[in-house]
Formats: sequence, C-alpha cells, structure tokens
Amino acid sequence: MKKPIFVGSAVALITPFNEGGVDTKKLKALIDFHLAHKTDAIVVAATTGEAATMPDEEHLATIRTVVEYVDKRVPVIAGTGSNDTVHGIKLAREATAIGADALLVVTPYYNKASQEGIYRHFKATAEVTDLPIIVYNVPSRTNLNIAPATYKRLSEIENIVAVKECNMNQVPEIVNLCGDDLVLYSGEDGLVVPLLSMGGKGVISVASHLIPETMHDMVMKFLSGDVAGSAKIQAEIVPLVKALFSDVNPIPVKEALNILGWDIGSCRMPLCDMSEEGKAHLASVMKKYDFSFHPKF
Repeated sequence: MKKPIFVGSAVALITPFNEGGVDTKKLKALIDFHLAHKTDAIVVAATTGEAATMPDEEHLATIRTVVEYVDKRVPVIAGTGSNDTVHGIKLAREATAIGADALLVVTPYYNKASQEGIYRHFKATAEVTDLPIIVYNVPSRTNLNIAPATYKRLSEIENIVAVKECNMNQVPEIVNLCGDDLVLYSGEDGLVVPLLSMGGKGVISVASHLIPETMHDMVMKFLSGDVAGSAKIQAEIVPLVKALFSDVNPIPVKEALNILGWDIGSCRMPLCDMSEEGKAHLASVMKKYDFSFHPKF
C-alpha cells in the first residue's frame, strides 16, 4: 500500500500577481489563511497557479517562497509538469532541491503522446527525484487521457504514488487494476464524495480558496463514517462550484477572491477577466454562502 501525501483537502493555490510579478506578500497571506482554516496541503505553481505563463526563474522562486514559508506545517506539492519531458525533468530536479514534499505532474499536453509515450514521460520524471509524484489527468485541458492500463504500469513505479483524476468515469477501472498501489485524489470539486466512495483520500481543490474548512470537513466526515453528512455538504456547494467553473479556471476564483477583498490581481494573458454578466452571476451565487471568515485587505 502506498502512503497518501495528504488526507483531506489540498488547495490548488492561485498565484497573486502585481505589476512587478508575483505578489509575495499576498501569497504569504493566502498561505496564512489556509493554515488557519484546515487546508491539509498546498499545491503551488500548477494549473490554477498559472504556471504555464511563469518563466522558470519565477516558477521556481514561487515554489521556494511557499516551501520556506510553510516550513513543513503541511505538505507542499510543487507543480512541475510540462509537455516537454526534458523541461519537466529540470523543474522536478529543481523543486526537489528546493525542498518540496511532493510533485504534481500533468499529462503532457498538446503533443498528443501515445499511452507508451505517457508512460515513458512519467517514468523519466520519477527517475530524477525521490519525491512522491501525483500524476494529474485532466483531459479537458490536455486533450489526452491516461488509460487505466497505463495507470497500472505507472503504479508499479515506487515513487508514483497518486493521481489527481478528473475523468471520473474511469475511476472504478483504475481501482480495479491498481488497488492500493495508487492513491486517488479528486480533481473535481463537484464529485469529491463519489471518488471517496471508491477509496479516494481527498481532493485537490479550487473551491477551497473560498471554503477551505468546508472542503476539509466534507472529506473527513466521509472518512470517519458520516457519509450522509459528507454528501449533504457536497450537495450544498454545487452552485458555488458551478459558478467557480463558469469560465476558464482560474478566472472565476480570482474574481471571487477579489470580490472578497483579497486584491490578488487578474490572470495573465491569454486568460482575461470575466464578462460583466459573468461577474454579476458569480457575485449573486456567492451571496448565498457565508464568507465572513475571510479577512479584508
């Protein structure tokens, strides 16, 4: 059995930008907020963190800031994925040297690798680090799916320990083939409980930016046997989750944080601000939830 990197809810942390680059002060404030509100792990410089628009120097400096500031209070999982295997290997080596606790590595996008190519990509990455690796399968972004049979092969590599899965339809087959050799994390905030019912250990979450304790509690209730309580939470957050994915992530979650007074800036191009209609819809949905625990800046 492979050991989970975390159990509960990890935040897929946004990167706050200002005119000078990464707003380190706001980044640390976000970390403080999550550590105070039950977030179980922090994922830095991945998809929601807009790593695709971050030059390597900035990408790695952001990982370093988070690793040093968190200082082992919760696991820090560094996004090091790339569609260029050599580039991904470089990032994995650097994040390992910085002191990350684990790596999140996305399926190589755009190139349309075969299943054999996917396997070799992750195997090559795993060989350059002793850190545990979470494979990230998100076909809606990469136009590429990791087949269950490929997961079986990857699960046989010692430090490939988990998957952040967004293709929920294939989870039962993954469980059947891999068993305890691959830890499951949900990549879909709206489908956490179904994944937990198949043996999952938690979620890597966007919604946790707004409701960190709720996401943590939903997982822990399920794992402690309160399935009904967990399912109730899942149902209650559906409108919020839909609103947070009403435009391309992380556009809505950044807008939501700005509505709450965080002043964390906009996304980098080619991502742009929501339409006025989209902003109004998001704000109207948010009014149905209690965000009084968020600080005002």
